[in-house]
Amino acid sequence: AEGDRVAGFTFLGGLAERAVAPPFLTFPLPEPLDFVQGAALLLNYHTALFALELRGRLREGETVLVHGAAGGVGTAALQVAKALGARTIAVVSTPEKEAVARAAGADEVLRSDAAWREQARELTDDGVDLVLDPVGGDRFTDSLRSLREGGRLVVVGFTGGAIPEVKVNRLLLRNTEVVGAGWGAYVMPRPEVARKMGETIERMVLAGFIRPLIGARFGLEEAADALKLIDRRGATGKVVVEPVGVATGRGG
Repeated sequence: AEGDRVAGFTFLGGLAERAVAPPFLTFPLPEPLDFVQGAALLLNYHTALFALELRGRLREGETVLVHGAAGGVGTAALQVAKALGARTIAVVSTPEKEAVARAAGADEVLRSDAAWREQARELTDDGVDLVLDPVGGDRFTDSLRSLREGGRLVVVGFTGGAIPEVKVNRLLLRNTEVVGAGWGAYVMPRPEVARKMGETIERMVLAGFIRPLIGARFGLEEAADALKLIDRRGATGKVVVEPVGVATGRGG
C-alpha cells in the first residue's frame, strides 16, 4: 500500500531516482533495517539462501566454507548459514577483510594466501560439508579437495576472473558434487519461490540473524566510482548508491 516501506529488485535500471520493480520481487522492509540496509538485502541474501538451502541442501549442524567472505554475497552467506544452524568458515585475502568476516558472524576465518585447505580440514573431522564459491579461479580444485565425502561445492560466480574446469574423477572418488546456483534464472519463471524466500529472509531479520554490512556508500552522481571500487575488488560488505544527496560515512 502507499506509504509502506519496501525493498525491490529491478534487475536493470536501479541506478536512478525512480525505478520500477516487479511485484514478486518487491518485499516489505523489516522494521529493524533502514533503507540503506534494505538496498543491500535482496540480491545478496536471496542468492545466499538460494545457494545454501535450495541448491546446496545445507542442514543444521553442517559446516560451510565461504570464499570471498568479506564481500556482499560472502557476508550474506555467513549470516544466512548461521540462521540455518550451520558452522561457518570464512576465507578472505587481507586483515581488513578478516575483520569484516568476523563482524558478519564467521566462526573461523582463514587467509586465502595461506594453507587454507589444510586448515579447513584440520578444523573439521574430514572436510567441510559445503563450499560456497563466488570467486572461482585457481582455488577451485582446492575447494573440491576440502570437501568431506558427500560434500557439495556450490558455484555462485567467478569474481576471480577465470572460469575453472572440473576433473570429474575428483567427484567420483569422494562422491562429491558441483552445483550451480543461478538465482535470477531460477526465480524469474517461479515467482512463488521468490515470495517464499522473501518470507524466510524476513523471519531471519526479525530473529536477529541478518544485518547487512555496508562497506561503502556513494551518491548517485558517484555511481561510476562505486562500480570502479567493485571492479578492483576493493569493496567489503555491500556497496550502496544513494539516489538523493551526497552519501556520508563512505568506507572501502
